[in-house]
Amino acid sequence: MTEDAASINPTAVDALVAERLAQALRCVTVSAEEPAADAPEFTRLGEHLERSFPLVHDELELERFGHSRLYRWAGTAPDTVAAILLAHQDVVPVDDPARWTHPPFAGVVDDEFIWGRGAIDDKSRLMAILEAVEAALAAGIRPEHTVYLAFGHDEEVFGDQGAVRMAQRLRDAGVRADLLLDEGGVITDGVADGVDRPVASIMLGEKGYATIRLSVSEVGGHSSMPGRQTAVGRIARAVSRVQDHPMPLRLIPLVSDMLARLRHVMPDSRRRLLGLAGLATPLITRVMAATPQTEALVRTTTAPTVISGGVKANVLPQQAEALVNFRILPGDSVASVLEHCRKVVRDAGVRIDLVGMTSEPTRPARPGAGFELIARLAEDVVPGIAVTTGIVPGATDARHYNDLATARCNFAPIVLTKADLATIHGTDERISLVNYARLIEFNRRLIDHFAHVSTTAPPQTSGADV
Repeated sequence: MTEDAASINPTAVDALVAERLAQALRCVTVSAEEPAADAPEFTRLGEHLERSFPLVHDELELERFGHSRLYRWAGTAPDTVAAILLAHQDVVPVDDPARWTHPPFAGVVDDEFIWGRGAIDDKSRLMAILEAVEAALAAGIRPEHTVYLAFGHDEEVFGDQGAVRMAQRLRDAGVRADLLLDEGGVITDGVADGVDRPVASIMLGEKGYATIRLSVSEVGGHSSMPGRQTAVGRIARAVSRVQDHPMPLRLIPLVSDMLARLRHVMPDSRRRLLGLAGLATPLITRVMAATPQTEALVRTTTAPTVISGGVKANVLPQQAEALVNFRILPGDSVASVLEHCRKVVRDAGVRIDLVGMTSEPTRPARPGAGFELIARLAEDVVPGIAVTTGIVPGATDARHYNDLATARCNFAPIVLTKADLATIHGTDERISLVNYARLIEFNRRLIDHFAHVSTTAPPQTSGADV
């Protein structure tokens, strides 16, 4: 399906709505492990939100946690919480701005796209939620049960100062929501092999995260008289062993459910294979391991990302180290990853340590009422899709809120190709006007589901002009 075949007309996003997102993209809210005490770009973004959505900031309660923003939209029956809607304000750095079609923080709007770092991950979701809430307030619509909006400022660096603190605030208040909704799943087109229609993957959990540091110490000396191994050679061998011996393939129940839901739109050969169920599990996992996108669903992945050692070509290095990042499948753990590395490296001279933040995989939820609601709204906004479950291969703020909701979903109804997916954290990140319209309409329909129409006359002005 092409975007032109969708039910949402790109002209539904007018110039003012597109410009509001573009202005948000011009705020250089790059996350940092050790942020400065003064972060003017986050302040600038906050001021933009308050100017753009006056009704939201007049009528919703706002509590700040640093630059993170927790909004409470009280319902007409406020003792029950309908939903916690998550998004994040921060973005990752840009490696090579010269490779971009438009400067990454210029917020360029053309006839088809809104360009900039954060256009997909994740400012478009944040702005779409606010556009939908502002429009609802302008129409006199209120939720029957309370809705929270939680917009973190450090999701890309684990959320310790944003999501963790906001989640604890809700925990202390005894909040228990029907639905938790965050980023992570989208509608892919041409990504699922052999499937002839776009696939909406509504994620019901996420993988864990750990980084292992491999390090060695040697005597050093002159390169004209090397020993049998150098620090660099030893660390290279350790990295090679870790990469060449990945953790085992496994088909977890959530991925089995994902495949079962897609079976009816798969080619005959794949349907027959899936029909063999447990008998074909080893073959199914081997087929899925053939591409990086699907291999991430059937194993804890291994990614060497940094290696360093040595200072000069004719000097034997005394120190060398490497970092290897793991995304952990449910059923494995941080401890089992560490043990696996020790087993495959088989070298007592290589020190193996955990570094930085770690996160255990979440326990995947079962599809239920929350999943069915999100699936129905996705089909309303983009007809003709196949809907399935899945697991987020990366980490999101939602993991900090897992115990605060009956149902947890990670999803946004935007249609992305393989090329589009490559722009997330990459070059030329952008969102089409069609996709942005879908995102706003989806959030409007979600709010309508929660809504109670007020008997008071709606205000006459609004920041939302979709």
